[in-house]
Amino acid sequence: MAIWAIGDLQGCYDPTQRLLEAIRFDPAVDRLWFCGDLVNRGGQSVETLRLVHSLRDNVVSVLGNHDLSLLAIAERREEDQRKVNADLRGVLFAHDRDVLLDWLRGCPLLHVDRALGWMMLHAGLAPQWTTQLAEQHAAEVERKLRGNGYRKLLKNMYGDRPAWSPRLTGPDRDRAIINLFTRMRYCAPRGRIAFEEKGAPGTQQAGLYPWFEVPGRAERDLKIVCGHWSTLGLFIGLGVHALDTGAVWGGKLTALQLDAETLRIVQVPGRDVPPPAK
Repeated sequence: MAIWAIGDLQGCYDPTQRLLEAIRFDPAVDRLWFCGDLVNRGGQSVETLRLVHSLRDNVVSVLGNHDLSLLAIAERREEDQRKVNADLRGVLFAHDRDVLLDWLRGCPLLHVDRALGWMMLHAGLAPQWTTQLAEQHAAEVERKLRGNGYRKLLKNMYGDRPAWSPRLTGPDRDRAIINLFTRMRYCAPRGRIAFEEKGAPGTQQAGLYPWFEVPGRAERDLKIVCGHWSTLGLFIGLGVHALDTGAVWGGKLTALQLDAETLRIVQVPGRDVPPPAK
């Protein structure tokens, strides 16, 4: 038996198949953790989503920003759905879209396995959040996503404000929690997200920190595996294991074995991307 965490797929079906072959994935005994962003940009989103859904008894996948965006678009008028890119339209107008989207909507923002010693999220955590606080806040949003009010939540989730505060209520609170779990890279010491900063560490403005390096951040009792930040690349340090290695941009797709006694990483080539025009 092996438990593997895998970085952002983003609709890269062929690289996903290559990686499953490389790790010799056996659905009879192995389990897969996906770090979110199963869809968008890779050109094979519906195939990728079908593959992960077919393995659902052996899979846990957290929600990424692209996954939530797909769910929100699915609630719009058909004429608006037809305006999005062809990759997402492949999901939105598939014969099995409702099955796939209902399953996706049931995925968590945060997955915690204390027996294994790991937790998984897509992007980041507020500096002051312990593991327990993160679980509580993720559960707030997950209950709404899985309940009758999910359409209202998806409609109101867009926006960069407000910054997180435990005093927030209503849609503002939901939006702040979602932004932290699915969009965070850099933040100020108090946790304000710098949404405009997307480069590698060292390129950010003064006074901003990668979310896992903020001075005075809370102690966390579990190792973290995450994705979202392709310009960060494979990063292992400070209890964080970031696995988005840019498969959709022609980089690599990365898997990390979570139950191995020593660090075990497997990578395969990502999507074939044509060189930029001169």
